[in-house]
Amino acid sequence: MAVHLFAGRGKTRSVTKRCARREDCYGVGCQRHRDPGHTECISCCEGMACNVEVPTNHSNAVFAMRQAPPGSSVSTNRGHCVLSLLAVASVVLVLL
Repeated sequence: MAVHLFAGRGKTRSVTKRCARREDCYGVGCQRHRDPGHTECISCCEGMACNVEVPTNHSNAVFAMRQAPPGSSVSTNRGHCVLSLLAVASVVLVLL
């Protein structure tokens, strides 16, 4: 799950990425935030390291389901969480 909060001119206020349950992903899309002049976009995905991009509009603030290639092993939820946390660390380093 990736949550992107940004101001009207596209200036990023915060990006939060975390592992989420399927139920947490029912609110994907973009909507006005409670802070005036801010928008919040939420995206979710299934797969390894699939939430690298930051959602910015209705085109990429979606629930993307990905299937493993034939013959590959299915990874565990723990593996998804570790890769998601690595992606979060990368985003934090870029924003600094």
